[in-house]
Amino acid sequence: MDELRSVDGLRQLSPPAGIDLCSNDYLNLARDERLVRRFVEGALREGCGSTGSRLLRGERRRFSIIEQRFAEFKGAARALYFSSGYLANLAVLSTLPEANDAVFSDERNHASLIDGMRLSRARRTVFPHNDVAALRRLIDASAADVKFVVVESVFSMDGDLAPLREYAALCQDHGAVLVVDEAHAVGVYGCRGTGLIEESAIAERAAISINTAGKALGVAGAFVAGPDWAIEYLLQRARSFMFTTAPPPAVADALDEALTIVEREPERREQVRALSAHLRSRLRRAGLDVEEGTSQIVPLILGGNRRASVVASELQAAGFDVRAIRPPSVPPGTSRLRLSVNSALSEPVLDRLVDELVRILEERGSCSEGSS
Repeated sequence: MDELRSVDGLRQLSPPAGIDLCSNDYLNLARDERLVRRFVEGALREGCGSTGSRLLRGERRRFSIIEQRFAEFKGAARALYFSSGYLANLAVLSTLPEANDAVFSDERNHASLIDGMRLSRARRTVFPHNDVAALRRLIDASAADVKFVVVESVFSMDGDLAPLREYAALCQDHGAVLVVDEAHAVGVYGCRGTGLIEESAIAERAAISINTAGKALGVAGAFVAGPDWAIEYLLQRARSFMFTTAPPPAVADALDEALTIVEREPERREQVRALSAHLRSRLRRAGLDVEEGTSQIVPLILGGNRRASVVASELQAAGFDVRAIRPPSVPPGTSRLRLSVNSALSEPVLDRLVDELVRILEERGSCSEGSS
């Protein structure tokens, strides 16, 4: 604890306060009255808890129905619903790759993907971020029985996109399995809102995807979607599915409503994309170093822990709920503000945010930086 305190690395739990610029509720669905109503109806019908794992007494017909609907939504053969995205990623990466297999992982993959690979008996190789050529060389040199390529479609801390089309072609050429974490893409990307796999014009059946339901979909849990063999194997062998209590049954009702809204209200994701472009443009015009991009995740790298924490605190005091992201979530020396755009924002609000941010940076300078 003393070491964390010395580098401004201590964390604390803080409830929402001010204008939301840090959550993953990209489509502003978490408090949508239609989802709330469906959730309440489900709770009145089924009760609060599921009472056991789905392989015991925790199974409900609503779970199977929402899994089938999500599989159709993604264009996959089947889907399996997990209590969280973390558990879904642990399941896929610790269960499907086996001892004589190889897993190739982007160096900026999420901690849940990394932890899943650590639990696997397969050999793990990390490749440079979004480097297709380097990945090709590594796969060519591998003699593994089965090769898995694991990436995020929209990277959670940097907001950039994986070259999914190139990865899909590479996997097809080498008989490899492509695993894509669509946590920050489902609901936001694609003509139908199914994710970056759709937008990249890749057949969903060419990949296994993990699709978090607690971000743009506004509820909780996650779906693994993919070929029948993969889903059946997870059902039979995935420990984070078999040995955990099933989610509250009412979440299936709320998710059903969320998918309906995603399909019928494309203007929500169009608004997110337009506001994200506006924010990036406005930050660059203010002289701030923000990379080109299209996603709703806009990182502003400030460097050290203390600087990021102080700037975030001052923005919160000004009414903007912005949080500092520090190691180990990001590499040392790259602490940042992770500005997250949702459909309830507006251009005037984002303009005020940038004006306030510029003022704070000018007044604070280096923020008495004493740590990285």
